[in-house]
Formats: sequence, C-alpha cells, structure tokens
Amino acid sequence: MISSLHRPLFCLLFMLFSQLPAHRVLATEIQHNVASTADHSKFEVLQNPFQTGPQVTKACLTCHTEAAKQIHKTVHWTWLFNHPETQQVLGKRQIINSFCGSIVSNYARCTSCHIGYGWKDNQFDFSNASNVDCLVCHDTTGTYKKFPTDAGHPAYQDKPFPKKSQNIFKAPDLSYVAQNVGETTRQTCGVCHFYGGGGNGVKHGDLDSSLNHPNQALDVHMDEQGLNFNCAVCHTADSHDVKGSRYTTIAKDEQGIDIPGRSDQSRATCESCHGSQAHSRTVNNKINDHTNKVACQTCHIPAYARGGVPTNVWWDWSVAGRMTPEGKHIKTKNAQGHVTYVTKKGEFKWDENVIPEYAWYAGNIRYTLLDEKIDPTQPVAVNTFSGDYQNSKARIWPFKIMRGKQAYDKGNNTLVITHLFGKEETAYWQSFDWNTAIKAGMDDIGANYTGQYGFLSTTMHWALSHTIAPKEEALGCEACHSQNGRLSKLTDFYMPGRDKNELLDLIGWLTVLATLVGVL
Repeated sequence: MISSLHRPLFCLLFMLFSQLPAHRVLATEIQHNVASTADHSKFEVLQNPFQTGPQVTKACLTCHTEAAKQIHKTVHWTWLFNHPETQQVLGKRQIINSFCGSIVSNYARCTSCHIGYGWKDNQFDFSNASNVDCLVCHDTTGTYKKFPTDAGHPAYQDKPFPKKSQNIFKAPDLSYVAQNVGETTRQTCGVCHFYGGGGNGVKHGDLDSSLNHPNQALDVHMDEQGLNFNCAVCHTADSHDVKGSRYTTIAKDEQGIDIPGRSDQSRATCESCHGSQAHSRTVNNKINDHTNKVACQTCHIPAYARGGVPTNVWWDWSVAGRMTPEGKHIKTKNAQGHVTYVTKKGEFKWDENVIPEYAWYAGNIRYTLLDEKIDPTQPVAVNTFSGDYQNSKARIWPFKIMRGKQAYDKGNNTLVITHLFGKEETAYWQSFDWNTAIKAGMDDIGANYTGQYGFLSTTMHWALSHTIAPKEEALGCEACHSQNGRLSKLTDFYMPGRDKNELLDLIGWLTVLATLVGVL
C-alpha cells in the first residue's frame, strides 16, 4: 500500500525482487510422453481394411475392453453436466451460446467435434460402444479428420468440401491410422478445442492453432523448445475422464501443491504444481499476499489472442441473410483475410493482443437457459457468476467477453434455439427465414415459441487460463495500482495507487520499509 509519490520506487523494488528464483515444479517431476509398450502395427486385428470408423472401434475394444464404458460416463461423451453448486443441467446439449446458439437441431454439423460417430439427431444411441471414436484423440499420423458435416464420421472417400468446390477433403486410411495410435497431443485436442465456434481462434481467445507449435513467448509450459507440455500434463485423465472444465473452474485451489500426485489426480490449476506461495519468500511476501485475492492468470496472461491468430469478439446475427441484387451470397474479408460478413452468419469483428477484462470470480458459473425470463432492453448475460472482495473463494480473474446480437422470443422474453444447418426448408441456411428456423429449433426439444422474434445484445464470459507468458512479461504494479489501471472498474474494495487514502498509503509504505529492513 503506497502513495502515488512512492509508487515508482516500490515498482522498481518489486521488479528487482521478482527476478529471484521462485518455487516451481521441475519438468522431471511431471511425467509425460511416456514411451508406449505396444506396437499397434503388429496387432492382427488392426491389419484388416476398415470401411468405417465404428469398425475400427470394435477392433480397439477387443483389447481395450473397458474403454467405451469409461468414455460413456464422461462429459466429453454426454455433453451434459450437472453443476453441483447451481444444480443446473449444463453441457453443449443444454446451454445456449453466443456463437451458433445451440447444437440442438444442428447436430450433424456441430457433432463433427464429438468423440463419437453418428450423432445426427436427437435419437443418437449414447450406449452403443461402437459409436465411440477412438482415433480422433489417439491419431499420431495427422491424417485423421472428421468430415465437417457428417455427424462425427471421417470421409470414407475423397470428396469436395464445400460441395462443388475444388477443395478435396481426403479420406484417411483407417487401417494405417489404427496401427499408429498413441497418446493425445496438442494437435488431437486442438482439432476441436482450437476451432470451436466455427473457426480457428473464434471462441476462447487463449486456445487456437498457434499452440500446436508454441514458443516460450506464447506459453512457457507448452514451449516446444522448453517444457513442451501437451494438454494432458495439466488436464490429467483417470478412466478417460479428463480434468478441468469451464463449468466448474476452480477459482481458488485450496489444496495447494502436492507432487507427485493429488487425491483427485488433477493438475488443472496453477496451484496444483506451483502452490499458493509461488514467489520468493525470502525477499517480499507482498507478491504472495496477492495470490489470496488475485488469480495467477491475472498477472501472467497480460493479453490474449497473442499468438498471431485473432479471436472473434463480436458476432451479429441480426444482419445475416443479406444477398446481392442477383440473389447471391455475400462474403467480405478484412485486410488480414478474416471474414467480416457472410450471408449465413452475419457480421464479425476480430482482435489480437487483447487486454482481458476482469471480474471477481468464485467458480460458481451459471447459464441463462431457455426457460428463464430475460430483459431484452439490456445486454443479456449468457453466463453469470458471483464474487466480491468479501468472498473467501473469489479471486480477480481475466476474461474474454464475447459480445454480439442473437435472436430471442419477443412474446416470452426468452432466448431461442435456431435450426441453422440441414437440407430441410426449415433450416435457416436454406430458407433464411428466421421465424421458420426458430420454430423448427424449438420444436426439436418441445419448447414453446410464440412466433414473435427479435434480436438482442448478449455477452458471454470465457475465463482465461492458457498462453502463460514468461515472467518477464507478467504485469507489474502500475498495470493495476493506478487510477486508470486494469482494475479501475472493480469497486467495493480499497486498492493502493488507484484509490486515494493518505492514512492507508502511509501505513502501507511503512509496512514495505519494515519488510525491507528485515530482509537487509
């Protein structure tokens, strides 16, 4: 706690002390890239020619007898999640997002990112073991890809995509891929998680294709020439149940460090490896004091979308459907080649090296679901959460906030599901009739729709946790402890440098001096 007069000196001392060695977990303490004990190319059952993905799965299950049963219990498979605190039933099958809205009635397109085969409608058999796609997570050849509009199947013969284009989508050699399976990689996880929302970097802001081959400046943990972590080092898995979820982000990990293992087998928090007192204790504990109220990510993710791939920050569906006078679709791009308008989806805005927005976050996130009333005169928060200075579980976290406009039911004042994809005339991308498309989407799950639609503004928060910058790029004091700093919009608590209080500033400065005298 220091006055504006002494702030520069304090920041200089902070920078000097922060260069001293801090507690960290050695790369050798975290085991990954373990050599396989099996050569799958020698397995006779995998040497047969396969015509479909489910045939490969049946072959895999002759040895991995319990794998499908394990998969069937995971959120990756069900796309459903029962939130233990809010009691909401969430997951991709339930929530409405600020991108394409919902997977409901759009299954065959959206489920190209499902770890299964054949989820083309609401009659999908979740209990069928052969519907599990083993290859999408365990391919090591880089040749296996799901066809974008075929409900999770790969192409079984070379064919153009989009239709009538010169771009040929290659069919993988399923036998070759099956004989060359291995551990998951950044690439296999990224096939879905880097391209969520319909394109590279669209959704998250801290997950995109730049993480396939990151350097230290982009991410100190994934740096190919350094620690070279893959996703599973932190997102550990037990019986195929991968730890870490945006529905239950741990805002503050009370367990702290516990290496080599933890009771829940999860390293999906910073503290699980670094502890809650990660900075040098021999010089100045004030930095460590921050970790009680400030998430590690707040200081160590100074910006997002900084790997050369921009992220989508605005999506306006209300202007979709425009065509040329000749009735042809419109597509415009910015100077960098990114789509700014397309008839099917409306208007987009992109940004790079974006300063996050900050909020108190206690991890208890909830979503605005179809049966909840909204106020269309105000921006509607698709997801919300609580937290403040007094909440012992809350911390200041960095977020990407996705903004845009999407359809709603004007009669019920509720969000809606829109049937976008399909060959039916009720699909918006066929008829460009919002009323028909919304009715079809709502009918798919038996939800009420009054037949009156409009468009409203929405926001959607995405907590940032990836692309951890080197310590030299971490935020310094002035980034927050100043009147117009990054935390200027967070109120209801006193912050030195931002809020003027002579007595508290003096006490804080004397505390710093006393600490220095003790160290020296």
